[in-house]
Amino acid sequence: MALASSALTALVPLAILSSAVLSNVVHYDSAQRIIQRYHLTGAGAEAVDSLFSPATGTSTSGGIFGLVFLTISALSFARASQRLFEQTWELKPLSVRNTRYGLCWILTLGGYAVITGWLSAVVDGHGLGLTTALCEAPVTAVFLVWSGWILSAKRITWSDLIPFGVTAAVLTVAYSVGTAFYLPHLFNSYAARYGVVGAVFAMLSALFAAMLMLVASAALGREVCDELIRIRQGHRPSDHEVRRQWDSVVEQTRSRWRTAREQVAHRRAKDADH
Repeated sequence: MALASSALTALVPLAILSSAVLSNVVHYDSAQRIIQRYHLTGAGAEAVDSLFSPATGTSTSGGIFGLVFLTISALSFARASQRLFEQTWELKPLSVRNTRYGLCWILTLGGYAVITGWLSAVVDGHGLGLTTALCEAPVTAVFLVWSGWILSAKRITWSDLIPFGVTAAVLTVAYSVGTAFYLPHLFNSYAARYGVVGAVFAMLSALFAAMLMLVASAALGREVCDELIRIRQGHRPSDHEVRRQWDSVVEQTRSRWRTAREQVAHRRAKDADH
């Protein structure tokens, strides 16, 4: 949730600023990109268009204040992502001492957004957008491996991050297909109920799912990396240890299943009493 909140406060202003800047050079509209990508209609499309429309009549001081706020929010997101890698790989936290690499990562994030947006516009994205997601997967894998390397201040090697990048890219394909199917309904229902702020709620829900996928990919990637290192070093657990761990997993699963059945039976009994 912390990652999703930081991403929301950083990406929405960044998208608005990108639309304002790029519109003077090429025809670029963040709202229309999102609407076309997820085939939004009705209240959902109107809410997204209102959310990403840059305000008119802003003063120079307001623009400077907005730029400062954007930089702070983007750095906050960068540091939240940095903590993810530091905690997963058990590294000493650097906090603000890693600011220069955080700024470098923010610029790369903007480039990644432009590339994936261009791919989404060029590649046929009908249906659930599986073709687009498959084309974006290699770009995503490279970007995430780079992210882990630069946000960790180059303390994690590229080879150690490859399992994480591959896992996250595969899960991103599944996530893209799922959001193409469910996100239009989410935007429309939230926008019809809450108006423009409903689009914010929908984006936060989508970002929460994306960050959950990212955290799971980092944890799984670290485990795969450690296992590959143990294999290369010739370390292999004994058959007795493997059997003990398997029995432990089976017993924990059975215990949780029994607990769940007892809770369901208890709730049914309470409902019957009422």
